[in-house]
Amino acid sequence: MTETKHVPTTSEAPESLGVPDGPGVQRGPGGPGTVGTTDGPDSPDSPGTPDSGSGSGPAETPATDDRDPARLLTAMVDRVLALAATWTAWDGRPVPAGDRLYTPHKAIRRVADHMVDHLAEMEARLVGEETQPDHWHASATTTAADLAPFTGADLDEARSRLTRLARIWANRLDALTPDELDRSAGTGWTFRQLAFHLAESVYYADAVGDLTAVGASASSPARPTKP
Repeated sequence: MTETKHVPTTSEAPESLGVPDGPGVQRGPGGPGTVGTTDGPDSPDSPGTPDSGSGSGPAETPATDDRDPARLLTAMVDRVLALAATWTAWDGRPVPAGDRLYTPHKAIRRVADHMVDHLAEMEARLVGEETQPDHWHASATTTAADLAPFTGADLDEARSRLTRLARIWANRLDALTPDELDRSAGTGWTFRQLAFHLAESVYYADAVGDLTAVGASASSPARPTKP
């Protein structure tokens, strides 16, 4: 008898960082997962708005400081890709982090989707449009593609994808005035807060870790501290 695998709905896979979602608001992106394991509800996938709606608790507004938000995001991508350069040594075993599972492909998927999601939110707000409703499965689902070997070609693709996304973000943030960064259009966090939140996406790469050591396994690197 063929087993039917359950794909969690958005309500079954709430995103976290203490930031719930609301109507018409984007939460943290993920891929439209198809089959796989439900890893749990506690992960740094979150919306660009502190408005409550999912029952995951009070929103935690991202802390900011005097660092340049554009440089912060390019540095985040540099860190992710530096770790990814070691992932061709991955032994195929998913790594648990909190109550979810991570793999090299899943980490890249989550970083890229998170960047796309909040970029779409920011662009919509700047032109006065409503943001897209959230339908991502995010890290609550581990897809078959997430479990594939991570090859040199995959690393090349990740570099091309993430460096371009980082440049789009940096160019957009650099084009905004300080007032636009801190008194941003639309409903939700300021664009500066959004950028600082997005920089926490390094969590996904840190969950897989540095696999430089011979025989390194994604099931045993040092675990990152959850943001």
